[in-house]
Amino acid sequence: MTRLQIGPHAVQPPVVLAPMAGITNAPFRTLCREFSGGKGLFVSEMITTRALVERNEKTMQLVHFDETEKPRSIQLYGVDPDTVGKAVRMIAEEDLADHIDLNFGCPVPKVTRKGGGSALPYKRHLLRSILREAVTNAGELPVTMKMRKGIDDDHITYLDAGRIAVEEGVTAIALHGRTAAQHYGGTADWEAIARLKEAVPEIPVLGNGDIWSADDALRMVRETGCDGVVVGRGCLGRPWLFGDLVAAFEGTGTYARPTLKEVAAVMLRHATLLGEWLGDEARGVIDFRKHVAWYTKGFSIGSESRKKLAIASSLDELDALMSELDLDQPWPVGADGPRGRTSGRNRVVLPDGWLDDPYDRAGVTADAELDTSGG
Repeated sequence: MTRLQIGPHAVQPPVVLAPMAGITNAPFRTLCREFSGGKGLFVSEMITTRALVERNEKTMQLVHFDETEKPRSIQLYGVDPDTVGKAVRMIAEEDLADHIDLNFGCPVPKVTRKGGGSALPYKRHLLRSILREAVTNAGELPVTMKMRKGIDDDHITYLDAGRIAVEEGVTAIALHGRTAAQHYGGTADWEAIARLKEAVPEIPVLGNGDIWSADDALRMVRETGCDGVVVGRGCLGRPWLFGDLVAAFEGTGTYARPTLKEVAAVMLRHATLLGEWLGDEARGVIDFRKHVAWYTKGFSIGSESRKKLAIASSLDELDALMSELDLDQPWPVGADGPRGRTSGRNRVVLPDGWLDDPYDRAGVTADAELDTSGG
């Protein structure tokens, strides 16, 4: 089994829950952690540095961890080095987390149009400044980063970004094997993960992209030599995947193949946890609605029943609707395939003149910071 060390934290098996806006909140992390037996690393959804520094109410809720979460892992998004530095120092001084991950991989327009996420590594000096501020202000906390291959096939950045990260003291790098232009379409380029591992042998490299099953994770490690895997869309509606990953890396058991009855029980628990976390049952069930299609993918459920499940507004209603289904259905063949966003080859929205010079910092100010966290 590959050993993964993130600063002082041994991550065994070497499996990380990818931060996903609106998804990897405390309730979902709880579910995934329960299935894994507490093994692995589970990262919060995206926290914007401006919102954290300003102590935005929603953001402060998002950075609250359950006492059982060890280590506590926060992903930060920011484009202004000073603001990133202040946010990291706040986390370190107030003991808000045990690990900080920096977001340089998000491809969505509201992020890239500000020069953030997967757009930012193109600006080499800006990237270096942000990493330096983060590592300097983190104290003893390990700082990692997650990135993509580049903006598009004509603007590949990951190898330069990897070397800069090593030089600035980043502890580990996760690479999603797609460009920003690909979004989530096509096939992830695992060869890029292998090339990054060769380019930065000093620190761990984690692979991300197209891990839909535990066997995919093992294959990625074998084929790329990466030190661990980051799982995103593969666990949507499949929190038990983390139990499968533990079994795969430790070679200790078989994979989960839940019946629809067992899936329904997980769905109800997920919705319940969301309600408890939000302090309102109805809000929890409403927030859960986006998960329904992911949990039920592959099962024989009529379109009308699916629609009703997706508009349920209480736990009793959700439970009653699920009880009407054929709950004895076994795990469907082929249900481990792609879920979530699958769009690809989109134009990347960037600040004016962003691609003119990969080394200048024109147009990047504190005003470019987003003021909200999460989804």
